Amino acid sequence: MLRLKCPWCGTRDELEYSYGGESHVTRPGLDASDVEWSDYLFNKENPKGIHYEQWLHKYGCGRWFNVARDTVTHEIYAVYEMGQAKPDIAMTDRD
Repeated sequence: MLRLKCPWCGTRDELEYSYGGESHVTRPGLDASDVEWSDYLFNKENPKGIHYEQWLHKYGCGRWFNVARDTVTHEIYAVYEMGQAKPDIAMTDRD
């Protein structure tokens, strides 16, 4: 089981959270083409390694935050508030 550290409530079990998908994804504008909307809705990153995700502390403070997590080892590299820039986590930090 994952243990995530909510920026406001501290470390809790994964059961208190809801996964919200990939973070730092920009929604297309109203003038976007059907191809752009399809890409936004259906094509998501699925990396083997570091992935930037959104999580909701559903059974806690009810706030969203971002997590940089390794999808292979489940190691958490960073937890940061929504609106903050994506941290630069070098792949060499994994060794």
